[in-house]
Amino acid sequence: MRLVYARYNQYCNSIDVTTFDNILLRIDCNKAEEGIQTTGCSQCSLNALAIDEPLKSSKLVLDVERQMCVDAEDSLDL
Repeated sequence: MRLVYARYNQYCNSIDVTTFDNILLRIDCNKAEEGIQTTGCSQCSLNALAIDEPLKSSKLVLDVERQMCVDAEDSLDL
């Protein structure tokens, strides 16, 4: 799937993705973060990523790499 456009939807706390094939996909941020262990700092980073760079955030969710991103963020704070 080739991602074209993504935007954060503040009313649903989700990322709405429109693909090249004109497919609409909604990623629920609450569901995507359910199994991730975060600290206060890494949670803020996840929120900022979803709001400021929704395309990058959606790629991390679809590639199942969010926990690695959070762990890297937490290791920087030590």
